[in-house]
Amino acid sequence: MILPIFFMLSFLLSSSSCNALDFCVADLKTPQGLAGYSCKKLELVTVDDFVFSGLHAGNTSNLIKAAVTPAFTAQFPGVNGLGISIARLDLAVGGVVPMHTHPGSSVIIVVIQGIIDAGFVSSANKVYFKTLKTGDIMIFPQGLLHFQINAGTTPALAYVSFSSPSPGVQILDFALFGNDLPSNIIEETTFLDDAQVKKLKGVLGGTG
Repeated sequence: MILPIFFMLSFLLSSSSCNALDFCVADLKTPQGLAGYSCKKLELVTVDDFVFSGLHAGNTSNLIKAAVTPAFTAQFPGVNGLGISIARLDLAVGGVVPMHTHPGSSVIIVVIQGIIDAGFVSSANKVYFKTLKTGDIMIFPQGLLHFQINAGTTPALAYVSFSSPSPGVQILDFALFGNDLPSNIIEETTFLDDAQVKKLKGVLGGTG
């Protein structure tokens, strides 16, 4: 009889211990590791750590006519360790978010205003593409290439939610043409000719 009671008490105590840490507000003064940031001391945590007021319209006066305003751990320490985050996406007329991937997160996008062409490519190279209108929601599975294009004649607005507080991002065009990867390597691996590669490197700031 004593043994079952002992195990029950041990279970209750371990459960209580696991639930003792309700949250882990990021201490941004510490290095970020694979599991996120270290927790801020509890006595230093305030309600402001759980409120973010920065999802304002972004500046779309750029090459892609798009702006992403993130509320990731670095901007919103309260999401650290919770497996969630959010961002605002503004697309001017003609705006585009080129093919990109979030290595650490799946994505849900909800269109608030305008019309957005959106889609992703599976690992089997099958394309899933849809024109989204106000109120529509679409999922982009973790790690898969996806894109968004303003398909309307007015600015578009969407909110994007992530299954990670720090989802990471890699934009395909910049990964290929926005760095110092030698042009001949790009030509051999993409089947583009020298003039095309040099033109894209010039547009996206690449060298080599």
